[in-house]
Amino acid sequence: VGLKKINLQGLMRKELTVNELMVMKMNRNPNLVNYLDCYLVNNKLWLVMEYMDGGTLTEVISKTYLSEDEIAAISQE
Repeated sequence: VGLKKINLQGLMRKELTVNELMVMKMNRNPNLVNYLDCYLVNNKLWLVMEYMDGGTLTEVISKTYLSEDEIAAISQE
C-alpha cells in the first residue's frame, strides 16, 4: 500500500478534501490508484491507497520528457 499524509491544520479547503475522499471511496477504476482507507492521526489525515510502483505521478512527469503523442496515449488510458 501507499500512504499519503495530509496536514489538516491550516488547510484552506477542507470541504474540497472531504469531497475528493468521497469520490475516491465510491469509485474504483483499474487505471487509477484506488483508495483503500483513511485514518485521522494527530491533525493529519492518512490516506491508505494502492501502491504505485515507480513513484508519484508528479515525480514521473517532472523528471521525464514525454512527447505530445505519449501524453495523448497516457491521457486516453
